[in-house]
Amino acid sequence: MSGRWRIARIGDTVRRCLHVTPFAAGCSKGDGGVAMSKFDKNPLPYPKMVKTLELVKQKLGTPLTLSEKVLYSHLDEPDKQEIKRGESYLRLRPDRVAMQDATAQMAMLQFISSGLKTVAVPTTVHCDHLIVAEKGGKSDLKRAKEMNKEVYSFLASASKKYGVGFWKPGSGIIHQIVLENYAFPGLLVIGTDSHTPNGGGLGGLCIGPHANGPFTPDLSSPISKLGENAKKNNWPIEIKVGLIGSCTNSSYEDMTRCASIAKEAMSHGVKSKIPFMVTPGSEQIRATMERDGLTKTFQEFGGTVLANACGPCIGQWDRKDVKKGEKNTIVTSYNRNFTGRNDANPATHGFVASPELVTALSIAGTLQFNPLTDEVSGKDGKKFKLSPPVGVELPKKGFDPGKDTYVPPGKDASEVKVDIDPKSKRLQLLKPFEKWDGKDMIDMTILIKIKGKCTTDHISAAGPWLKYRGHLDNISNNMFITATNAENGKLNEVKNQDTGKYEPVPQVARHYKSKGIKWVAIGEENYGEGSSREHAALEPRHLGGRAIIVKSFARIHETNLKKQGMLALTFADPQDYDKIQPTDKVSLKGLGGFAPGQPLDCEIKHGDGNVEKIKLNHSFNRPQIEWFKAGSALNMIKAMAKE
Repeated sequence: MSGRWRIARIGDTVRRCLHVTPFAAGCSKGDGGVAMSKFDKNPLPYPKMVKTLELVKQKLGTPLTLSEKVLYSHLDEPDKQEIKRGESYLRLRPDRVAMQDATAQMAMLQFISSGLKTVAVPTTVHCDHLIVAEKGGKSDLKRAKEMNKEVYSFLASASKKYGVGFWKPGSGIIHQIVLENYAFPGLLVIGTDSHTPNGGGLGGLCIGPHANGPFTPDLSSPISKLGENAKKNNWPIEIKVGLIGSCTNSSYEDMTRCASIAKEAMSHGVKSKIPFMVTPGSEQIRATMERDGLTKTFQEFGGTVLANACGPCIGQWDRKDVKKGEKNTIVTSYNRNFTGRNDANPATHGFVASPELVTALSIAGTLQFNPLTDEVSGKDGKKFKLSPPVGVELPKKGFDPGKDTYVPPGKDASEVKVDIDPKSKRLQLLKPFEKWDGKDMIDMTILIKIKGKCTTDHISAAGPWLKYRGHLDNISNNMFITATNAENGKLNEVKNQDTGKYEPVPQVARHYKSKGIKWVAIGEENYGEGSSREHAALEPRHLGGRAIIVKSFARIHETNLKKQGMLALTFADPQDYDKIQPTDKVSLKGLGGFAPGQPLDCEIKHGDGNVEKIKLNHSFNRPQIEWFKAGSALNMIKAMAKE
């Protein structure tokens, strides 16, 4: 790879090949004596996985893909499991659960509410999401510890009490930590963050240098066409900031490749034309970068090395160079570029590229620069072309682990008190959702009919709202605030059907809840795509929502809605979306016969009194229907724990 420009690779780390039989390397005659990690005494589960896989092979009698082998080897009860492709829900027992500090707050609050005494599988909490990028690593980390003291204290105490490993602020990004310490071939990990697949992304696909964006990752431009497309679409051509790193692109090799570009530019007297920010993925990467001179190179290049945290990638960026609403362009090697994702500015045009392309574009400061063909003017006025970047896959001196930031689970949990201030604006114990009353849902009001893309960022925005991830009521004030209202094309402005006034979406939802008015939300295709955040399902339920009716769902969000006792329903005929008007009343009938594979009857009562009947599909299985009846999956777990 060292002689080429490339796109960002997913989960780039030391190459580990998952061959056709991924368990062979760790399974020597079934002894299973090797520990899962240096922090866990439990042995690698290969012997059990192989035994389970043999049972499945005998049952199916067909060849299996690698993905199927990994999944089936983690079946909880393989002898009882029904396996029908596209139909069966698998009962899996994961090897590990990993949570970042923004989503871990709600997860731990839910765990406390469940009444369970300790976690059932090895689990870790990683403090990486609440550190705001501003001045640099040390000062930003210090400020984060002060600002988030109560959250860190809660997570540390809850981790200690319930048998969870705790990685302190400054440890690094969850996915890099998992790769460095916990990932192994065949692993099944459940994560509270949508980039958890990094743990399995041990290879990559290189298809040529591209930049994706703005505003959506599926709008892609070859680097040779980027400037032309920017001019044609009136995108700001001048680049304001370049940002590299994050969980996806901060491996040692990534950093050395970028440093090689920076060194070549500086040899001609050239530095980055724009602010250049570097996010190390972990304390180990940061320490190794510093030891091997990469940090010094980036600083001399004009860069700022940020804290080992998510930072601007998730909107934790105290940006001051542009005003909100001011059109501008940034280039990043981050994971997402949805509207307002990085800096809460809806006018920021974010382009995603490989770390090397971001570095090269930062030298030129414009989208019209093509590092494959264009020249750069040196300090002496002479032109030169950037050479293909050169990277070092592994540090010659090995990795420097840096500071010890890991706190193991507590041994005596009975004496540990979980730290939550009753007056806190950031943490709040959960109250169980009410169970279904056994009746059909009649004449529900439409809170909002959403037009176009509606990601989990549109449903529950990140950025400044991250600080409320542990307080369901406060964070619910961000519900649907960036979703487009189909009625008027505006953001965060819907008609309160009870008062006739146009108000912010959360305010209207709270009004309906206070009046006992049940409501639904209507959406289009792939509703809930993007982040895995559970708050996007919790908030509508908390504010009185009972159903989300759309053309199609993103799979993870659909399941999250079911867990909260929400009815996740799809139009049997997608064109029925057009029949619904904001003033309509929606009734769901026949819920007493709610069953897998059976559509639900829906009546739409228009403002003129006319009624239309349509069918709504769903993907609920029998256990998920029980979640709905109990009020939530958590209610059901709590009831089972008492038995």
